[in-house]
Formats: sequence, C-alpha cells, structure tokens
Amino acid sequence: MIEATLGRVMQDDRGRLLAALIARTGDFQRAEDALQEAAASALVHWGRAGVPASPTGWLLRAALRKAIDGYRRDTTLSRHRDAIAVLAEEEAADPDPQTIPDDRLRLIFTCCHPALEEKSRIALTLRSLCGLTTAQVAAVFLDAEPTMGQRLSRAKAKIAAARIPFTVPGAEDLPDRLNSVLTVVYLIYTAGYAQGPQIGIDLCTEAIFLARLLLQLAPDQPEVEAALALLLLTQARAAARIGPDGQSLPPIRQDRSLWNRAALDEGLALLDRAISRRAPGPFQLKAAIAALHSADGPPDWPQIAALYARLHDYEPTPVIALNHAVALAESGQLAQALAQVQALGAQLDGYQPFHAARADFLARIGDSASARPEYLRAIALAGSEADRSFLQARLSALK
Repeated sequence: MIEATLGRVMQDDRGRLLAALIARTGDFQRAEDALQEAAASALVHWGRAGVPASPTGWLLRAALRKAIDGYRRDTTLSRHRDAIAVLAEEEAADPDPQTIPDDRLRLIFTCCHPALEEKSRIALTLRSLCGLTTAQVAAVFLDAEPTMGQRLSRAKAKIAAARIPFTVPGAEDLPDRLNSVLTVVYLIYTAGYAQGPQIGIDLCTEAIFLARLLLQLAPDQPEVEAALALLLLTQARAAARIGPDGQSLPPIRQDRSLWNRAALDEGLALLDRAISRRAPGPFQLKAAIAALHSADGPPDWPQIAALYARLHDYEPTPVIALNHAVALAESGQLAQALAQVQALGAQLDGYQPFHAARADFLARIGDSASARPEYLRAIALAGSEADRSFLQARLSALK
C-alpha cells in the first residue's frame, strides 16, 4: 500500500519535484540524489506514521532536508553556507503541492540545451521529466545500463561545469531553443513508433505527455500546438498501422474505422489554431503533412511535395529530401524522385527508408535487378517484423 502510493506520487510528480529542487539547489545531481533519498525515507516514515495529507509537499520538504545534509557532508562546507540558509528556510515553510512553483519548463529547456549531445538530451529528458529508470532509458538506445548511467552523469556534470542556466530563454533565443526541445520530444515519439512495445516502455505516450506538458507550461506558442497536433494525428492511426497479415500499412491502405477519431479531431483543431497565429514554423509544416495523410480519400501528393520542399528550407537534411522525393514519386514525378534519391546515397546508406524508397523507385521503372539488393538491404535494416514482412512481400513481387 505504502509502496504503491509512493510509486504513484513519484510517477505523477517526479518531474515537478525535481525541477523545484534544481531551482533551489542549482545542482542537477544533488537535486536528484536528494529526491531519491527522500523517497527512501518516505517508505520508512509513511509505513510508521501513515501517508501524509500532502505526500508531494512531504517529499519536497524531506528532499530539501536531504540536500542540506549533503551540503553539510561536503568537505567544502564554508562554500555552501548561503545555500544551506536558503534551503533551511524553504524546508521550514511546510510546502503544499498547490503552492509549489512549477519549474518543469525550465527543466525541459535545461535537459534539451544545445550544448548537450542529441542522445544525451533525449536520455536526460526521459530520465528527468518522464521518470524512466536508467535501465529503461538504456533499453531505448539498446545500451548497457552502466553505459547509460555514465552518459547521464556526464550530461549532468556538463550542465554544472558549463553553468548552463536553469531558465527559460529570452524572446530573442526562444524560437531556436524551443525547436530544440520540440525536436527531442519528436525523436522520443519516433523512437517509440519504430520500436513499438518491444522495450516495455510506450515512448509514444511519453512524448505526447511531454508535448501536452509543454503546451500547458507555454501556451499560445504555435509550434508547440503544432508539435502536439503532429503527434496526435500520427498516433490516431496507430491501431491500423499493421494489417491482418502482419505487414505495415501506409495510411491509404489502413482500415479507417480503427483510427482514433477523437485524437484526429484534437490534432486538426490544434493545427488550425497554430496556423491562425500566422507565425509559420517547421512543426506546423510537419503537422500539415500528417493532416493530409489523414484526410478522406487519396492523399494530395502534390501538396505534400510542396510542403516537404518548404520544410527543407527550415531543415535542409537528407531525411527531409528523401521524404520530398517520395512525395514527388507519388505525385507522378518518378524520374525526378529517383534522381534525387540517388544523390542521397552517401548520406543515407545506413537508413532503412532510403533503401526501401530506392528499391520501390527502381522497381517502378522495371529495373528489378537493381531493386532486389536494395530491398534486401532495407529488410536487413528494418526495425520491426511488420516492416520486414511488408518489404519481403515487395521483394517477392518483383518480376
């Protein structure tokens, strides 16, 4: 009973508590250690005296006390006297969860700071905001737990050494920094989309949680609205992604009765709201593409191709160029699409969708001999059995 209650509180409020502690201590690792120690103490104290009326407030107060104890154990105690005084005042204030300032927006921007490697940004966000264990974060990247633990420790150390501010960036820096945060959220979603439930964690749900949190903490930001719209429009089709034969299905071939209409409607409403603000950005373009894939009837491929061309202006990456080529092929410009894909070979050689697209284009022009090794390469790189089954069927259909 006590363990279950503590587990629920830590699952629901860990990010908020950790953000509050970092705001007060200015030390990422010290805050996390203090919260872990407070949770361990809760098992003992709550088991003896019962669950307090305000479990979140109790944990924050206990964690502040643990942080003070940590400072006092430090051999450089004299450097921490001011911090101890501030924390002691906070600890004596008897915090109520309704009055604890919500510093999670500052925590998100810290975890996703451009000074950190992309992998570290994702890992730290999953660990801090979503509350995944180090072992669970390691599973996302197929890393060993000690290796991921070291990565997380290095990221926290870099935040301290580089004095990365625990703050929301100013207006002049907000667009670039916000795009970095939203990109991390999107990468978490795409990892879950590719891996499915095989790692025991629903990363798609975690990403949608983060997008909703961002919208709650930073309302009226059109790119945040569009990012959540993108995830909802994509997730709405999740139940129809795999056909009865176990193969991945593109949206046009999916059973639309399995689509989540409430998620679609919410996503479309968010996209409309974002566009109405007349401040265009890359996530609005991505969400618009997802909306076109969700429309009744065949997708408007020329419009999708035009949107990818505009998106490439914002994000001139080979993956966006590949998606643009696919849209061109579907809109009848196969020769141009094939030429564009062929030019991406050196950059995307290890990227499964690249080989799948090149195989499809070669098959369409009747070059089965060249398409066959491309399908084999795509099958070898496929991340799910459903994708492998789909590609194997395409390979078997070659003349």
